[in-house]
Amino acid sequence: MGMEIKSLNIGLPKIQNFQQRQYRTAIDKKPIQKGWLTKNGFVNDGVANTDFHGGEDRAVCFYVFEHYKEWEKEFNRDLPLPSFGENLTVAGMDEKSVCIGDIFQIGDSVVQITQGRIPCATISQHNNVDVFLKRVIETCKTGYFARVLQEGMITNESKIILLKRHPLKISVHFTIDTFFHCMEEERIEKILQVKELANVMRNKLTKRLLKLKANL
Repeated sequence: MGMEIKSLNIGLPKIQNFQQRQYRTAIDKKPIQKGWLTKNGFVNDGVANTDFHGGEDRAVCFYVFEHYKEWEKEFNRDLPLPSFGENLTVAGMDEKSVCIGDIFQIGDSVVQITQGRIPCATISQHNNVDVFLKRVIETCKTGYFARVLQEGMITNESKIILLKRHPLKISVHFTIDTFFHCMEEERIEKILQVKELANVMRNKLTKRLLKLKANL
């Protein structure tokens, strides 16, 4: 399957209910026909938890279309697009094939992949599946973020073109697997060589690397 947009989605934070509790989230995004992408994300889009989302390094959130069928089969339920709060549901661009620093043209905009998504409990709450967050982390099917190099219009029929593959070829999957499952010095050092890595992720990995070295 070639690279393509399956759904273009935006939404602002709002209050939702879960098990008689309220929480503020922007995960409940809705499909749109077209949107203007700025350095800080899509117009009329927003995030609630700035620890995990948002900022120029995490302006656009992607999730992989092919994962939907896998999750639907595992949990025996339908998952409407977008169930993960992503701006772009994309096919042909999974975490193993997309690398940190890769540059893509999408419609009139140009974006650069910056980090894998660090998911939070909102995924479980929004989809009403208690183990969803746990399974997303275990499988590294987290999705990923990008910064905007060139602002522009994106439609749900815009073409996705790979403009430049990063020479180090450190995949999103490798970074997420390292972060959650395999915190080894050599792996962290490889990731930190990618200067295009999002600053938030760089800081987290640098702290862990220093802690590992201190324990030697």
